[in-house]
Amino acid sequence: MGKFSEFIFSGFLGLFLLSARAFSQIQEPQVPCFFIFGDSLVDNGNNNGILTLARANYRPYGIDFQQGVTGRFTNGRTFVDALAQLLGFQNYIPPYARTRGPALLRGVNYASGAAGIRDETGNNLGDHMSMNQQVSNFANTVMQMRRFFRGDTNALNSYLSKCIFYSGMGSNDYLNNYFMTDFYSTGSDFTPKAYAAALLQDYTRQLTELYELGARKVVVTSVGQIGCIPYQLARLNGSQCNETINQVIVLFNTGLRKLVGSFNKGQLPGAKFVYLDSFTSSIDLVRNAAAYGFEVVDKGCCGVGKNNGQITCLPLQQPCDDRRKYIFWDAFHPTEVANIILAKRAYSSKSQSFAYPINIQQLATL
Repeated sequence: MGKFSEFIFSGFLGLFLLSARAFSQIQEPQVPCFFIFGDSLVDNGNNNGILTLARANYRPYGIDFQQGVTGRFTNGRTFVDALAQLLGFQNYIPPYARTRGPALLRGVNYASGAAGIRDETGNNLGDHMSMNQQVSNFANTVMQMRRFFRGDTNALNSYLSKCIFYSGMGSNDYLNNYFMTDFYSTGSDFTPKAYAAALLQDYTRQLTELYELGARKVVVTSVGQIGCIPYQLARLNGSQCNETINQVIVLFNTGLRKLVGSFNKGQLPGAKFVYLDSFTSSIDLVRNAAAYGFEVVDKGCCGVGKNNGQITCLPLQQPCDDRRKYIFWDAFHPTEVANIILAKRAYSSKSQSFAYPINIQQLATL
C-alpha cells in the first residue's frame, strides 16, 4: 500500500473510530439503570397477568403508544417513560413481570395499578403489588444481579449507587382506602393527621429498605391534586374540586418533603433524595392550561358519565379525537402530553417549587 493510500486509510480509520466513539457517547444513558416503584400512574404491564380490575391491557389504552396496548394506564407514554428518554435510555424500562437476566442491569419497573404504601390499599379492585411487595421484588432482583458481578457485593453496590430510583406512592392510600369508607375503616380509625403520620412511618421504613439494598439516588413524588381529577369532579357538581381531599393530602405531602430533608441531612448517609411536588405541578397544569395547549381540564378523554369520570375508559370505547387538548386521559390518569410536560419539569426545572432540593438532571450527575 502506497504512502498516500496509507494516509487515506489511516484518516478514514481515525474518523470512523471518532464517529463510533461519539455515537457510543450519544447512546449511553446518564445513569446506568433506572428502577421504578409506584401505582397505575407509572405501571407499564405488571398487572396484566393478575386478577384485578386495575388493568389497562385493552384498547383504547395505548392508542398513541408505538408498542400499542401494554398495560399502561394512558394513551401513550407514562411519566417515567418520558423521564427515561430524558435520561438517555434508548428503550423504556421493562416491567418486573417479564424481566430477567442481563436486562435487569438497565433497571426494572415494579409499579402496580391500585398499589399503595399500605398492604390493604387497593384490595377493593383485586390483586396488586403493594409497596412492601415491590421492595421485596427489588430485593429478589438484587440477588439475581449479584451473579453478574460474580458475587462481589461492593461492585454491585457501587453500580446501584449510580442508578436512579423513582417512587410515586400515596394516591391510592387515599383514593382506594382512606376516603372509601364503605370498604375500609381507616377513615374512622385515623384522623387525617394521624393517617398521614402512619403512612409516612411505613414509607420511611420502605425507603430505608431500598437504601439498605443499594439505592442512593432516590426520587419521591408527592400525591397530586386528586380532589380535582375527573372521578372526584363527577362525584360533586362536575366543576368543583373536592377540597376536603386536597387539604388532607397536603398533610402527607408536607411530611414527605420534611422526610426528604431528614434523609439528606444524614439520616441515610451517602444518599441524595429529590422531592417532586406533583400537587403544585398539577395546579400549574390547570392554571396555565392554554399555554401548554390544553383546552379541556376537567374531563377525561375517555370515560363514561359526568366529566367522563364516573366510570373509567371501557374496552374498545371511542376516546376523544385530539388527545393533545386534554390533561386527563381517563377518570384518574393524565394524557401522554401531560406526562411529558411533567417529566420535563421534574428533569430540568430550576424552581424548588417543582423539584427539591435539586432536579433529576442534577441528581443524575452526582
